[in-house]
Amino acid sequence: MRKVLASLAALSLAATAAQAAPRQTGEEKLAKALEGREAGKPVDCIYQHDIRSSRIYDRTAILYELNNGTYYLNRPDAGTQSLSWGDVLVTDTHSDRLCSIDVVKLYDTHPWMQNGFVNLGKFVPYKKVAVARSE
Repeated sequence: MRKVLASLAALSLAATAAQAAPRQTGEEKLAKALEGREAGKPVDCIYQHDIRSSRIYDRTAILYELNNGTYYLNRPDAGTQSLSWGDVLVTDTHSDRLCSIDVVKLYDTHPWMQNGFVNLGKFVPYKKVAVARSE
């Protein structure tokens, strides 16, 4: 019985510590994802077939990773308050590119319901910074 009580106390203490830890904001998580990368000149569009993955940063931005390893950051012109990491991005484009004039719908994964949308802004490329080797 004592072992069970000790285990329960340890679990309770661990849960309390986890709750006390400050949650990172979308901006903080995004800054960590972009560490070691340098911003380039913004562009209006990216080719959809080049997109490897996308990540939503709560109430902040969408980060697209392309097949060549370049990240493209999009800070929507409108609707950022609807961005939530658990959402699914649904686009309805009429070309092979995703552009700054496009609207992206946001769907909750369960139940499958639309819970917002964003108007995309320009795409800012972020490439890895070359590290100089000392010889």
